[in-house]
Amino acid sequence: MDTVTIPALQQMKREGKKIAGVVAWDCPMARIADRAGVDFISVGDSVGVNLWGHANPLEVTLDEMLVVCKAVRRGTTRALVSCDLPFGPVQQGVDTALAAAIRIVKEGGADLIKVDAAADFPEAVRALVRAGIPVFAQFGLTPQTALKFGIPYGAQSAPGAQAPAALTERLVEEAKLLEDAGASMLDFTNSGPVAGKAVVEAVDIPVIGGFGGGPWLDGRVRLAHTAIGYADKWLDSKTETYVNTAKAALQAFTALIGDVRAGRQIKG
Repeated sequence: MDTVTIPALQQMKREGKKIAGVVAWDCPMARIADRAGVDFISVGDSVGVNLWGHANPLEVTLDEMLVVCKAVRRGTTRALVSCDLPFGPVQQGVDTALAAAIRIVKEGGADLIKVDAAADFPEAVRALVRAGIPVFAQFGLTPQTALKFGIPYGAQSAPGAQAPAALTERLVEEAKLLEDAGASMLDFTNSGPVAGKAVVEAVDIPVIGGFGGGPWLDGRVRLAHTAIGYADKWLDSKTETYVNTAKAALQAFTALIGDVRAGRQIKG
């Protein structure tokens, strides 16, 4: 497979070809995803909650993001690698955000930088782009914006599906703002089919969705650990995923313990 580029993803949008990405935080997972043919791997600050047991993603530091970004970079040869700016640098100002982004690109090897709540910080997006750093700009429905428009927010409420005209118009304006600021791609959180479709049609850059996204977008990104059911929560979950690694691991560990207890040679 050819090495993926940002212009190639933008051409996929023009041709109506869907873009596929995964969120990963380690070298082996990146190698598997890269071999499978994903278009990009997103190194998310969700690593803190999903892998390290943090209470929230705000606890993740820039140095920690560099560790996981380097690991994913080592495992990726053809897909694009995006890395999140953790909470802090953007909020502290443009200069701090730019310095952090430069570190992630130079030390972490990222191809592009993901900026969360980017519509609130267009000056930071512009600064990164002026410095030659491609930006994956996140925006969309949050608990605050949903409640402002009287939309119930939650995993089951699909707030984007209920987006009123005023909110859809606002989200389209934010998408255009980020495109004008130079963003290479958009990460539209909780898009829903109404606002999602409107944004996709309003901008020329790819619009990707994770949580709350759907086939109405230019592409999807999914936690690798969710796609393979890799977490203890999947032991008892009824939600369908592509494979349940947690149950397979439980069975494997149980068998390993059984062999050890019985004095048998262990496998592998």
